[in-house]
Amino acid sequence: MGRVTNTACPCGSGQVHADCCGRFHAGAAQAPTAEALMRSRYSAFALGDSAYLLATWHPDTRPAVLDLDEALTWTGLEILATTQGGVFDNTGTVEFTARYSSRGRSGVQRELSRFVRDDGRWLYVEPA
Repeated sequence: MGRVTNTACPCGSGQVHADCCGRFHAGAAQAPTAEALMRSRYSAFALGDSAYLLATWHPDTRPAVLDLDEALTWTGLEILATTQGGVFDNTGTVEFTARYSSRGRSGVQRELSRFVRDDGRWLYVEPA
């Protein structure tokens, strides 16, 4: 799937990407929780990995094509709250803020995302 780096993981965990979200991007492991999937998806946005984003999007809501804005740089993620989404759950939500910059302007995206576990795999569904 995506490229794996030996730099800090964009998700803000403090770990090296290869040891954090990079395992999921490379297909070596599945995100064990909704929050882990949320973090890995943020990292995929930051790294421009549209294939991973599409692969982790529920087929009922997944777009046919995902064109990422190359001028947009993701600069930070903060997880605000999680509801369910654990290793024994089948649904969950993650509320987050993601900071970005684009063309000299900075911004913040805040979202409450809904996730489901389908056949043992966490998938992003949509904003709740």
